[in-house]
Amino acid sequence: MNKTSFALKGNIFFTPAPGQLAIYPESYLVCVEQKVAGVFAQLPEQYKDLPVEDHSGKLILPGLVDLHVHASQYAYRGLGMDMELLQWLEANAFPEESKFADPEYAEKAYSIFTRQLLHSATTRACIFATIHRPATLKLMELLEKAGLCCYVGKVNMDRNSPDILRETCEESLAETRQWLLDSAAFQKSKPMLTPRFTPSCTDELMAGLGKLQKEFGVPMQSHLSENLSEIKWVSELCPGTRFYGEAYEQFGLFGGECPTVMAHCVWSGAEERARMKENGVFIAHCPQSNMNVSSGIAPIKSYLLEGQKVGLGSDVAGGAHLSIFRAMTDAIQCSKLRWRLVDQNTPALTMPEVLYLATKGGGAFFGKVGSFEPGYEFDAIVMDDSNLPTTRLCSLPERLERMVYLGDGAPCAKYVQGQRLF
Repeated sequence: MNKTSFALKGNIFFTPAPGQLAIYPESYLVCVEQKVAGVFAQLPEQYKDLPVEDHSGKLILPGLVDLHVHASQYAYRGLGMDMELLQWLEANAFPEESKFADPEYAEKAYSIFTRQLLHSATTRACIFATIHRPATLKLMELLEKAGLCCYVGKVNMDRNSPDILRETCEESLAETRQWLLDSAAFQKSKPMLTPRFTPSCTDELMAGLGKLQKEFGVPMQSHLSENLSEIKWVSELCPGTRFYGEAYEQFGLFGGECPTVMAHCVWSGAEERARMKENGVFIAHCPQSNMNVSSGIAPIKSYLLEGQKVGLGSDVAGGAHLSIFRAMTDAIQCSKLRWRLVDQNTPALTMPEVLYLATKGGGAFFGKVGSFEPGYEFDAIVMDDSNLPTTRLCSLPERLERMVYLGDGAPCAKYVQGQRLF
């Protein structure tokens, strides 16, 4: 046994499958060499010599997973929320992201983001940076030092963007190649190809990224079918494609051999959905962003019933909150509106379902992550709900629900791959 072997004692929750909530009152969660060994009512004999961290009375959950967040946009979260997507990008996203050409500004901004992410309930994340290679490497360095496991993307853009935030195709591919080589030294911060979205990337650039993906074997992230105006634009830019996802797939960047996260998928049609399922594309549901920039209500319950791979994203700064607990409650509320106003044959999401999305659903992109089943990587958060006083004697499921809806989202202890971060 080494220092990454120990046990936690407390009220333990996890979701083996969508809608299934496993609860173990005042039990022991055992970590052996960074992996979950199991959950036990009493500590088994073979583990009796392990150190026990006593969190009795508190709630222990798998670490939460953010499948879609823009680190470079953290500075202006909560601003410009009265605009639609394309207007919002021009007014807010692009001017802010251009500042990351300055290394000092980038380090200051990314230090704030990393500090906030560290002390949140998020243990894994897929993160957009900007087009700037030095700044992206700085972000990866900061995340590495914090002990967080993340995929990070140097963004690619060679069309339909301001001059101060546009690369040529040649320099975008050259900078991406160098970034992939430079980032190989990191252990926890891994590179992820990140064409911003089809309107900002020429076919030549996308083809080059497809070749880099094959050469380096890295995953990919982008945006898909978020907004009706965006979808119309893509159909004009790519007239030979039948659906938005095909604009990525024609270059080998849509699942299959290229593990892929696509944010939003609010308006994905039947053919696109079938291809996402066939290719194993992960959907990052970002409910608050979809409301803030007036995109729509994604059919997430239907995606679960179809067997799609789905997780949650904060989408800061389209979403104003970094908390995945907030994304969980927003997902439930959005699904209620969809049931009431759009599709009364499909029920709303439940708390066990959104906990699955926030943990095992999104965690699957990282491997065996997001559950306390034996063999899973040991990512855990400890939540103290004692600061939410009530005269009601709440059951453990009720305590979980109150904590998700009412808590500040800050854990009192956090573990990633068996290492306690604080």
